[in-house]
This record gives sequence, C-alpha cells and structure tokens, in this order.
Amino acid sequence: MDGVKKAAILMISLGPEISAQIMKQLPDPYIQRVSYEIANIDYVSPKQREAIVNEYLQMSQAREYIIDGGIDYAKNLLNKALGQQRAKEVIDMLNQIQLRERPFNIARKADPQQLTNLLLGEQPQTVALILCYMQPEKAAQILINFPLEAQTDIAERIGTITNTSPHVIEKIEKVIESKFSSYVENETEHVGGVQTLVEILNQVGRTTEKAIVSELEQKQPALAEEVKASLFTFEDIVSLQKGDVQKVLRDVNHDDLVLALKGVSDELREFIYGNLSSRAVETLKEDMQYLGPARLSAVEEAQQNVVTVIRRLDEMGEIYIMRGDQDAIIE
Repeated sequence: MDGVKKAAILMISLGPEISAQIMKQLPDPYIQRVSYEIANIDYVSPKQREAIVNEYLQMSQAREYIIDGGIDYAKNLLNKALGQQRAKEVIDMLNQIQLRERPFNIARKADPQQLTNLLLGEQPQTVALILCYMQPEKAAQILINFPLEAQTDIAERIGTITNTSPHVIEKIEKVIESKFSSYVENETEHVGGVQTLVEILNQVGRTTEKAIVSELEQKQPALAEEVKASLFTFEDIVSLQKGDVQKVLRDVNHDDLVLALKGVSDELREFIYGNLSSRAVETLKEDMQYLGPARLSAVEEAQQNVVTVIRRLDEMGEIYIMRGDQDAIIE
C-alpha cells in the first residue's frame, strides 16, 4: 500500500475533527491526493486500521527518538520496544521518507555507473559531500571505482564533515543540475561524519574497507580508530555464521559477556543462548541475575570488548564478516 492511501486510512481512523486539523497543515497537492483516496475508500477493516495506526505511532516515536538522541539512540530504544527486526523496518521506512526530503535527490535516482563517470572528474570534497546524501549501498558502488588514494581522500573527508553551508550545497547542486538537466530542491542539514562513512564502508567489501582504514590510520589515526570501533556493532553478531559465533563466544571474557547482555533485546539474548551449551546458558543467566543493575557506560564498554574480539578474529581469518561486494566462502 502506498503512503497516500495509508495517510487516507489514518485520516479516516482519526475522525473528521482531528483529520481536518491535520489537512490544514498539508501542501495543496497532498490535500488533493489524500482527499481523492478518502473519497474512494468504501471500507477499512479493523485489522488494517490498527496496523496503519500502529505504523504511524511507531514512525512518530522513531522520529522523536532520533531528534532526541540520534540514530543509535533510536535504534537502541526501538529494539527494546519492538524487537530488532521491526525496529530495523521502522528505521528503514523513516530513512526512505527523509531521503525524499533531502538535497541531491537526482544523485540518489541516477544510474550508479553514470553518476560514477560524472563524479570521477570532480574534486574529492565534492564527491564526499554528494556521497553523504546518498544511500550507503549506492555510495559504496561509486566509491570502489575510484583509485585507492582517491578513495582514502574521499573517505577522510566524509568522516570529518560535520555540516555544510547552504551556499556550498546550492553551488554543487547547480553543477549536478546542469549535467543531468534536472532540478534539485535545496535544503540545509547536518551531513557526513563517522556514521555516514561507516555505513558506506560496510557496503564496499572487506578488501576495500581494510585498504581505506589502513590509509586512514596513517593520515588520521583518531578517525581511523573511531571508524574501526563503529564498523561492526554488538547487535551485528546475529549476522555471523553459527560456527563463527561459537568461536567468538569461546574467546570472549565471561564477565564481558554477562555485562554485554544487559539491556539487549530478547531476540539477541536468545540468539546468544542458542550458540552456547545448556550448562553455559544456566551459568550465564545466574551471573546476569546476581549482577543486578549496571551502568550504561559499563555495558557499552563490555559490548565493545566483544566487538574487539570479533574484529580480531575476522582480521586473523578465523571468522568471516559478510559485507557488501565481498566474495562468498568456498568450502
């Protein structure tokens, strides 16, 4: 179901008084489209109405969390409230909505190869800014086509951008507009930073990622360390193969694991239990019970210690972290 029809059903569910107040806030084209859908809906089942109202509430809640504490804060709270899978779906939907409101919409819609050919002739700072506004997987497709030195230069600039002036965005958009013969709406917002770089590197493949991070370690050690710490999160352990998870758990300090599991979702906790012996699970549960409340900073430190083990085993070739265009394993 498309967004306009969902909006129409939501309006119907909220009743005429509240819906009238909402409609006043919409641009005229949206008022016309939503009104048309409302006029053409004969019946809405209770199940359908409940699902759409719940989706709206979850999206609204996610947006508030992001405004209050950022994307990681939102993911953490939504994981606890909705479970990891549903939380990811809500964040992804919200990201898609926000993407349509951001600058460089033309770059996000353009063919990757065509856009790559265009950007190969641009300055690294220009490429970095445009990639900040793109889908991470598409930005990764473009980044891997640059020479290694240029990849590192672009990655460094993405990782150190904090915000961009309207003048710079407008200037670059006009260049893109002239080359693609399309209009791009202006908007100012915070872009770039470590998280944007991490999302792109997570898609480029392990070989490219290691090469870029290695170069960054030489040029900007502090940025490289921050990127390395963020490339794989504790929650990402569910993406590992069963045998690899068990290797990790054998190498992880028991006290770190006990503390790391405090406050995580039930799904993640059960995933960990499923890769341990019944005796080990019993011991782990008892130790978690005896531990009692724990500081968030201590929990995050313990989770990062587990991630450090994962990355060490990955670098040694003992386990395999799937990323982007990385080759499959051959048995």
